[in-house]
Amino acid sequence: MSEIASMLVTHRKACIDEIERSWHGDLNALLSWISSHELVEECAVLKTCNRVEIYVVSPRGEKVLFEFAKKARVSSRIIDFQDHDESLLHLLRLASGIESMIIGEDQILGQMKELYSMAKEAGTTGWTLDVAFKKAISVGKRVRRETSINERSISVGSAAVDLAEEILGSLEGKSVLVIGAGDTGTLISKALLSRNIGELYVTNRTFVRALSLAASLGGTAIAFDEMKERIRTSDLVISATSAPHYILRRDDLEEVMARREKETLLMIDIANPRDIDEDVGEIPGVELRNIDALREISAENMRLRMVEMEKVEAIIAEELDLLKAKYKRKRAEELLGMIYFQAEEIKTLECQRAMNKLGARHTLGEIEERVLMDMSHSIVNKIFAE
Repeated sequence: MSEIASMLVTHRKACIDEIERSWHGDLNALLSWISSHELVEECAVLKTCNRVEIYVVSPRGEKVLFEFAKKARVSSRIIDFQDHDESLLHLLRLASGIESMIIGEDQILGQMKELYSMAKEAGTTGWTLDVAFKKAISVGKRVRRETSINERSISVGSAAVDLAEEILGSLEGKSVLVIGAGDTGTLISKALLSRNIGELYVTNRTFVRALSLAASLGGTAIAFDEMKERIRTSDLVISATSAPHYILRRDDLEEVMARREKETLLMIDIANPRDIDEDVGEIPGVELRNIDALREISAENMRLRMVEMEKVEAIIAEELDLLKAKYKRKRAEELLGMIYFQAEEIKTLECQRAMNKLGARHTLGEIEERVLMDMSHSIVNKIFAE
């Protein structure tokens, strides 16, 4: 019988480089590749800056995922393979914010909705995954409504700003460039404003998005092709785009730094795949940090939220029992349906045999045949009614 199985590559076992290399292509292409497997009935993918997770519905899910990991050359050292019940528990924990690097952050809930919608639009989901993801999203909302796990919570974006403050000291009066105007870029920009920075610049490949974000926060939008010139005069650059490749390489920044008058340039890259080539960190005057540097902030955040964790775990345990019961009912209904179908086939076959035997010695009319069929049909129905 087909069940959910999952393969997880997350910040718990993998660094940003390993997460990035586990899949750096188009997600629709990944969905298409997985769903083309003859043993896969449904599939969905969750990919954020801290994780790549694949969910399949299959009679042999672990085999399918092991094959995928091998073909994608993902080391088993950084993978967690999970069966049906483990996958359900993980989804509820993930939506509740307690599997995130930044415990209690709200962004994961929106990411789950968005990425699952992508799988639905691609036609790779069905009843089994629908039930799991809808329950997970519902539980995530309940947890935030009934506990304080996300009270004064920090996002990955605001954690990046905290990191910048640790390194540079006060950000007051600093000139900052945010690359990327999506959800994370918005969170970064809002967190920066609370630090009384001097100038906020926003750039995005789609200029109208940069314009909209900058206007809403009192910042300045710049065209993507003017980014390097703005880096030259910035104190801090935080990058969080969804580009599938580097947008800044060493040769780009060497030319910029050669003309730079300010001292150290701090660059924080929280994109996955990364926006900034790690070789940029070797340029004199550049201090480059990526999402791995947020782990210490994550540990402190975890300590502060331990009290609320017990409440969250209790809600998850309650909802997990209800979710498992729903799958059990579905399996029982499917099993009864199969048994009933087989019983009907046996009934028809045995009635025909009986009529053939009786017909060999007596002439059977329509009435006698109907009595035999009705009797056997009644027996089957009474068995299932019990």
